[in-house]
Amino acid sequence: MRKGLFLGIGLVVAVGGWLAFRPELLFVDKEVSESLPGAAADSGDRMAEPRTIASGKFHDGAHKTSGTAAILAFAGGQRILRLADFSTSNGPDVQVYLGVAPDALDSETVTRAGFVRLGALKGNVGDQNYEIPADVDLSKYHSVTIWCQRFGVNFGTAPLVGAAR
Repeated sequence: MRKGLFLGIGLVVAVGGWLAFRPELLFVDKEVSESLPGAAADSGDRMAEPRTIASGKFHDGAHKTSGTAAILAFAGGQRILRLADFSTSNGPDVQVYLGVAPDALDSETVTRAGFVRLGALKGNVGDQNYEIPADVDLSKYHSVTIWCQRFGVNFGTAPLVGAAR
């Protein structure tokens, strides 16, 4: 009887731990290949190219992270964050943040300085876009951080440099 109780408790703990940590995500890549959104047409037949407002290269945080982040402005006012040649670890509840800090080598810097959430990471590998709401004042944000919400961990950060925003 006692052995069955311990096995039952052990099974509940194991399933609960798996649901909380989702360890299989560390070994499964989710690839994304988004193209740039269509830009407003200019006076000719070709599409207007977006203007790069700021960009930077990712460096590792708690996980190996690489690629570039760029804030692009399109005719008509649309702004997106573009992750290109991007790669990081997969994980549960991973988010994309614009950070106030000019750089973040640890997790505390991100939370202490402040951030705005752009959305859930679409994939841990590949090119992807995140719309930046019109009410976000880009002059306040100086980095892009890939953040695991569930564990409060900075996967990696790209310090942004570029034109006055």
